[in-house]
Amino acid sequence: MGVMDKIEETQMEKIQEVATLMADTIQSGHLVHTFGCGHANLPIEEMYPRIGGFVGFHPLCELPLTFFTHITGEMGIDQFLFLERTEGYGKTIMSSWNFDPQDVMWIFSHTGINAVNIDVALEAKKRGMKVVVFGSASETGNKVPRHSCGKNLFQIADYVVDSCVPIQDASVKMEKEFDKIGPLSTMGFITMVWLTICTCAEILESRGVKLYIHPSHNVPGDTTAHERLDACIKEYKKVTKNCI
Repeated sequence: MGVMDKIEETQMEKIQEVATLMADTIQSGHLVHTFGCGHANLPIEEMYPRIGGFVGFHPLCELPLTFFTHITGEMGIDQFLFLERTEGYGKTIMSSWNFDPQDVMWIFSHTGINAVNIDVALEAKKRGMKVVVFGSASETGNKVPRHSCGKNLFQIADYVVDSCVPIQDASVKMEKEFDKIGPLSTMGFITMVWLTICTCAEILESRGVKLYIHPSHNVPGDTTAHERLDACIKEYKKVTKNCI
């Protein structure tokens, strides 16, 4: 609750600014691309496709960076940690997609120091996109990155929203253990995601822009949910057709 309260007390002006940027982008027919590694991929899954989400957000989910729940063996944690710290991997990921300079890149990273996120941010800026980063910016500060550019993700971004989460992430101290438990970054990210997206939706609606909202199929008596879903998918295909 302390983290959520601090987000509300200190970050709402920045969230409003970022939501306005995203509303401008979506209204003009362009995309907000989203990227994260490990558990920082979870806020991306919250956006679209998701009940209550709407078309305009394009997830860039690289499977080896987002699926490591085998833990050991194939696609295990060791491989994941290696890949997210390997400079050049993010540049290669970006080369597989087509982007417009009027698109936005939205990156989630708790510490902002790993190479793959920095690669993605640098490549997005090369392509003319604005870069938005959500993470523990104030706690990271000027921490040295795992990237030869010498800047961490928060120093590269055009817009930064602070998750207000401690740098260690885990929050509950144990009596007999060195490491804490109870990480907070996912909760912080999800809170900020829906504050941002709801604000963006309100801006777009106030401008008369049609929202293609992903519907629930679980409401008794709702006989048009599938039609609304079809409309969402049709619109999503339309706005993403030039990405690949």
